Amino acid sequence: MTALSRDALLAAWIAEEQAVRSQLAAPGTLSLTEVAAMTPMDFFDGIGRGELPSPPINAVLDFTQVQWASGLFVFQGMPDQRHYNPLGSVHGGYIATLLDSCMGCAVHTLLKPGQGYTTADLRVSYIRALRSEAGPVRAEGRIIHLGRSTALAEGRLYDVDERLYAVASTTCLILDMNAPRQNNDAGVR
Repeated sequence: MTALSRDALLAAWIAEEQAVRSQLAAPGTLSLTEVAAMTPMDFFDGIGRGELPSPPINAVLDFTQVQWASGLFVFQGMPDQRHYNPLGSVHGGYIATLLDSCMGCAVHTLLKPGQGYTTADLRVSYIRALRSEAGPVRAEGRIIHLGRSTALAEGRLYDVDERLYAVASTTCLILDMNAPRQNNDAGVR
């Protein structure tokens, strides 16, 4: 099997993102009850097919899911000057948000209906400055461990040339979304 040229890979990335974006519904949210009733893959597939609202954060920061499978989640974004800090590079919060999102969603793919999660710990190591010239970047999250009450995942942010910009790891708390709640929260204090 021959590796794609850089231009062909870049074109494939852009086409994949455009195909997903063309299917997305308007940004919005579901109730915890609605999410708890679905399997994680039904939830993500429903978003991908435009049957469920797309996540509002994706519209704010202009990134979208491009691949998902059991224990894996990949987002793609195109950083630009809207995401810059005053020093002329992409703000670390943009990178951290993409990594937190891909790792959390990777955890979510392995949960049972009725379970949810929340990030308890997020560690990001920045390797190099990210600028808009990098083109599209991908945040790829993978599960390391899924237990009864916690899950561990790792993530990396890279460009089409496989240049690494940041790596991350997270600990997520596994929640019972069917447990009684106060004020419609997820039962975490």
